[in-house]
Amino acid sequence: MIITYGGLESFKVQFGDTVLAFNPISKESKHKAASFGADIVFVSTQDADFNGVESMSRGDKIPFLVDGPGEYEVKGVFIKGVPSKSLYGGEEKVNTIFMATLEGMNLCFLGALGSKDVVNDAREELKDIDILFVPIGGEGVLNAAEAYKFALSLEPKIMIPMHFATPGGIQTGVGDKDALKTFLKEGGGTGEVLDKLTIKKKDIEGKEGEIVVLKAV
Repeated sequence: MIITYGGLESFKVQFGDTVLAFNPISKESKHKAASFGADIVFVSTQDADFNGVESMSRGDKIPFLVDGPGEYEVKGVFIKGVPSKSLYGGEEKVNTIFMATLEGMNLCFLGALGSKDVVNDAREELKDIDILFVPIGGEGVLNAAEAYKFALSLEPKIMIPMHFATPGGIQTGVGDKDALKTFLKEGGGTGEVLDKLTIKKKDIEGKEGEIVVLKAV
């Protein structure tokens, strides 16, 4: 499995010939939108910063869209959508937390989660997480300190922060410009920084709450 980060909350997850896209940035957003072919597109929150489905088609390939709660099986990927809320953009919106199982690994994508409290009733759905994608930038999503504590409570093997601004003015998110620094500090000041994460099931055995920071491409 290869995971690359497109900024904000946009991720490309590739395993074999199958490609997943999480919260791709729309062309209507002020943030840079990526364009590639995907088999499955996950949209957690209906906002131009997260719902760029139009950029995820290639030729005759039209992706399967998952944008709400429910259970699905697409191309061997088992998916569960859990309802929550976001405050992104200054108003309450529906946010769907996605669990996706592929290659024997469980991915959990929190999307633009606005409050850890709304997930308390859904904790039973969020178990055995191998890789957790967690927003840390504040302004409608979890702030860095509460994001770390909440993420750790879910007991993932690997945490990948998203929705933050990187040093040097390179905008991969909005809100707190020191979010990544704070998140890493909460985690003991350590975190592996990679251009992309290439990982197999055996690679995550024995890991507990390890932070991996991906550079935006």
